[in-house]
Amino acid sequence: MIEKELLLDVRGLKMHFPIKSSAFSRKKNFIYAVDGVDFQIRKGETLGLVGESGCGKSTTARAVAQLYKPTAGEVYLNGKNLVDMKAKDLLEARKNMQMVFQDPYASLNPRMTSGEIIAEPMRIFQNRGLLDISTEERNDRVEKLMERVGLSRFFKNRYPHEFSGGQRQRIGIARALALRPKLMLCDEPVSALDVSIQSQILNLFKDLQAEFGLTYLFIAHDLAVIQYISDRVAVMYLGLIVEISGSKELYKKPLHPYTQALLSAAPIPDPKVEAVRKRIILTGDVPSPDKQRPGCYFYDRCSKRMDVCKTQRPQLKTMEEGHQVACFLYHKPE
Repeated sequence: MIEKELLLDVRGLKMHFPIKSSAFSRKKNFIYAVDGVDFQIRKGETLGLVGESGCGKSTTARAVAQLYKPTAGEVYLNGKNLVDMKAKDLLEARKNMQMVFQDPYASLNPRMTSGEIIAEPMRIFQNRGLLDISTEERNDRVEKLMERVGLSRFFKNRYPHEFSGGQRQRIGIARALALRPKLMLCDEPVSALDVSIQSQILNLFKDLQAEFGLTYLFIAHDLAVIQYISDRVAVMYLGLIVEISGSKELYKKPLHPYTQALLSAAPIPDPKVEAVRKRIILTGDVPSPDKQRPGCYFYDRCSKRMDVCKTQRPQLKTMEEGHQVACFLYHKPE
């Protein structure tokens, strides 16, 4: 099997937000939202990023897109490091990387019509001399994109408040497609939608991927959504990735205790299986991300913890082909 070309390569990504310990103190503490993340995405595939709320999923996507300037790490898109780029070069690189946000209403300018919203990226890049497109071509592309995402072209003069939630998200998707990107960062794009609308949007993402050869980093907290949309899945906990595997393999044979607990909480649409299966109940609350720990970040809640887990942080190790896990249950500390 020929391996696809690498599109996105994230190495040692960290995003620390400074906070003051008190109003009268000069000492700065930090929120360690993302604390050393590594992953790769190949052309045409979907990497699902899953974890509890507050684990750093959305911050990871925003740091990859350089909406947040990373504290440390490297983000390579098509072999070029986005972190070290100058503003003009970064703007040009963003033609190949667009984002779909979680809240379809907050991400749209309420004073602009849907047509203006979708055309805005093209207009910005045209004004900067990075896109050669006429007004007629731009308007034609807007109408075709609206039709492609399931909206009538006759709605291009309507404002965001005149659309439903699902329709607003379709506008956001059309806007992301306007520059014909290679990579789309999807930050929980269906979590604010009704279940019936979720399935329509997910199918739209799949159809667009097949049609335009898109690559996705797809963030969600719904395990069923991640299983449906993803080729591979990365499980995140407290700013770190604890397991990466092919989607089928992960759901069939999860290795990390945290992944096992997550999957045990997901309902199964089979009453007989659901009635007899055991759930793994995690004790304690998610620790605060304002402290760095020398050992495993899951130590306080893990039922399989060992002494070494308290003092050494496990690194991602490949156990089987394409299946990596950060846990001393499967490999000895170095």
